[in-house]
Amino acid sequence: MSQSTEALEIAVLQLPTEERTRLLDRLVASLDSDRARDAAWDQLAAQRDASIEGGSQQEIPGPDVIARLRARLK
Repeated sequence: MSQSTEALEIAVLQLPTEERTRLLDRLVASLDSDRARDAAWDQLAAQRDASIEGGSQQEIPGPDVIARLRARLK
């Protein structure tokens, strides 16, 4: 890590939590900027949410999903 990066890190860690959170969100967004893909995932999540709330699909608990995947991979 360069000295300027280390100095930046020290300065950032002294920021209040809310400002660090906002900065982190912006940094992550700058690394993952495929807006079309993000919009597609958001749309899919909204559709699945509506299906669950509408009763046409049921939620599957996380541990059950993991167990099913592990069984398939054996």
